[in-house]
Amino acid sequence: MKSHIIAFIFTFLLGTNASAQPIPTYDIVIYGGTAAGAAAAVQAADMGKTVVLIEPGKHIGGLTSGGLGATDIGNKAAIGGLSREFYRRVARYYADDSAWRWQKRGEYRSRRQRGNSQEMWTFEPHVAEKILRQMLAEKNIQVVFNERLDLRNGVKKNGTRIDAITMEGGREFRGKVFIDCTYEGDLMAKAGVAYHVGREANKVFGETLNGVQVKNAVHHQFSKPVDPYVKPGDPTSGLLPGVQAGGPGIDGAGDRKVQAYCFRMCTTDVPKNRAAWRKPKDYNPLKYELLLRNCDAGDARNPWNPIFMPNRKTDTNNNFAISTDNIGKNYDYPDGDYATRERIFREHLSYQQGLMWTLANHPRVSAKMRAHFQNLGLAKDEFTETDNWPHQLYVREARRMISGYVMTQHNCQGRVEAKDAVGLAAYTMDSHNIQRYVDKHGHARNEGDVQVGGFSPFPISYRSIRPKKSECPNLLVPVCLSASHIAYGSIRMEPVFMVLAQSAATAASFVIDANIAVQDIDIAKLQKRLLADGQVLIWNGPKRQPLVDAKTLPGIVVDDVDAKLTGAWSTSNSASGYIGSRYLHDGDANKEDKTAAFAPNIAKPGRYVVGLSWSANPNRATNLKVTIRHADGTATVTVNQKRKPAGKHFHPLGTFRFAAGTQGTVTIHAAGSDGHVIVDAVQFLPTTAKN
Repeated sequence: MKSHIIAFIFTFLLGTNASAQPIPTYDIVIYGGTAAGAAAAVQAADMGKTVVLIEPGKHIGGLTSGGLGATDIGNKAAIGGLSREFYRRVARYYADDSAWRWQKRGEYRSRRQRGNSQEMWTFEPHVAEKILRQMLAEKNIQVVFNERLDLRNGVKKNGTRIDAITMEGGREFRGKVFIDCTYEGDLMAKAGVAYHVGREANKVFGETLNGVQVKNAVHHQFSKPVDPYVKPGDPTSGLLPGVQAGGPGIDGAGDRKVQAYCFRMCTTDVPKNRAAWRKPKDYNPLKYELLLRNCDAGDARNPWNPIFMPNRKTDTNNNFAISTDNIGKNYDYPDGDYATRERIFREHLSYQQGLMWTLANHPRVSAKMRAHFQNLGLAKDEFTETDNWPHQLYVREARRMISGYVMTQHNCQGRVEAKDAVGLAAYTMDSHNIQRYVDKHGHARNEGDVQVGGFSPFPISYRSIRPKKSECPNLLVPVCLSASHIAYGSIRMEPVFMVLAQSAATAASFVIDANIAVQDIDIAKLQKRLLADGQVLIWNGPKRQPLVDAKTLPGIVVDDVDAKLTGAWSTSNSASGYIGSRYLHDGDANKEDKTAAFAPNIAKPGRYVVGLSWSANPNRATNLKVTIRHADGTATVTVNQKRKPAGKHFHPLGTFRFAAGTQGTVTIHAAGSDGHVIVDAVQFLPTTAKN
């Protein structure tokens, strides 16, 4: 407490004549009042350090108080420390009947909740900010609002070490260790630390889910053919807004493009608390022509995902082909100056306001869909300063630091494990769409969405939250950490950011006490304190086996991402035992139009053992028909997918002769099957090879 009193006296003495007074030096300076920033500040105070939390805007909590009340994490047992304490406080808040204004406590149900849980993982935006502010106030932490880093000359360094940071208005903050808790990573970037924006090529880290992802982009996709041209069928008339010129690029290739942003709206169906959708002043109907054509084509899905929070409110996210994600309109945001970001913020706000008004009012939207969107409107008692729209844009990804350790897909899927863990991640590798383009058929198509899970919680390296020593010895970066695009998609969850920020503040305190660089910390000592503070560093629950990479298997293996499909198949990774990052299933419905054809590229003609892979389960088909077209004709085999494949990964369908090239095929037919049909991978193993 003594250290906080000293910091307060300095602030009081400065008064309005700051330029004439000595500038105090804090132990820890935190830039960014996100939920991570709040967690770091509380931990710094608990460690007995003087700390200041600087927030560029007016609010504490970032996305946690900015509309994202449906907490995404995966396995919640991976979350500990102050992060878990926050969610326990949420539960205590809603345990009081007086917290329930628009419904009774017993009426609320959520799939994110378990009856005996001490935590609550869903909440209203204003409640999240109230709790975070309380946590800061309890520690007497100095919070400075409305101070933005000077992006031109805001970082003062002595060699590689940060001495102070200066705000746009001239206010300066000196510190021994700095923590960047912003979504943008401005302090990190302006300190001269290496970072990346966009997607790395798969070849950079030996990944399969990074870079351009046309084949994997099956979710949030067009289900009907939609013409993308201003004048339908006429490419010379130009493209509709939101559709880019040129193709998406080569699968697996890197680019500087960023997954889409949106606002996580808080809506309600309570008439007394519901605001009608307002048409923006700059409404341009052409912006929504693609949406309306999608409706005209017969896509009757309501294009959003409202998840109910307490008090009949929602956290609403993007869903399906054209929704709240403003695809392709944020590429300049990560490295943009404040004016650029403000423009992008306003463009996203206008787009989403116009989208909602269109869905609720336009005559080309079906009456049923219009009624659905009229039943929900912005909650009048949330975000009252900004016309009930969130003050925080959902910056899913911006800059990502490049340190001596980069978290990758291999960490997520358990092939590589960091031993210097400072937290766990547990969510699916998730990227929203990044581009909208014209496909080879002349229809609009989305690209970039990846949703691949099926792995256990995994450790996040301490080395991924600190820069290289040659760049900066007194900076920690728990939000824009060192991770590839696809690995960041798993890590980038609010509870994880809070975990990493608490660990960063603990590390900063040890660094100050030992007068060393953040790179020279005693990891064992750090981990001991983290465990004492309730952090979870090792996953002791059920562990899923690392996924099988098709490239490591003998023979020619064709995975489902390369199969030629007819009909609408669904992706999954819920049942173990599959090849690659996923498998497909038919949902045991609409079987007549569903096939999956695998065509190997045979370099050396000869006899091959054909093997079929699937994940067995009691709900699978017992009479699945598979046809093999080979050099000597066609064969049909029936398989029982309730049983495990006879081999380690593949079930042998027989030995057949194949000519060179791609004339041979193995085709799975869902028609006539008596259960769920699984499409995973096919192996063509030369008879001379060993499996």
